[in-house]
Parts: sequence; C-alpha cells; structure tokens
Amino acid sequence: MKAILKLVEKASLSSPDITGDDIAEARAGGASEEMIYDAITVCSLFVYYNTWVDACGVAAMPDLGYLAVGSRLAQHGYVPEQLG
Repeated sequence: MKAILKLVEKASLSSPDITGDDIAEARAGGASEEMIYDAITVCSLFVYYNTWVDACGVAAMPDLGYLAVGSRLAQHGYVPEQLG
C-alpha cells in the first residue's frame, strides 16, 4: 500500500516527473497493473475535479446537506430509486 500511495502522491503533485522506476517500485511493492492504473486514474480525476471546483468558485454544500446525502446513501445505497 505504501508504494501505491507514494505513486499517487507523485501523480497528484508532479505527474510529469513519474518515471518507469516509480511504476517499477509500485509493482515491487505488490501493486498489480490494474491497481496502478486505477490509482492513477482516480487521483487524476480528483485533481481535475478539485481544480475545476476551486477555479469556478463552487461553494461547498452546507453541513446539513452532507448529513442528508450520507443518511440517504446509508439507507438506500447508490442505486437511484425507480421512477414510477
């Protein structure tokens, strides 16, 4: 896990500096190709989302909104309700 987290940190802070040695280190730490791909993909998407949100000035949802969403997800999961 440490090797993949090290790679994700580098992907989020200085992705152009990732080398074959970084990938080899993650592999040596037990990360599969799928783990490496997924970790870099998720990290990259969140860097993009955070950059977009910050640059567009999107306001954070109020605390009550997070509580409501969390409660709904806990009760119903991520599958949307079927419309009648």
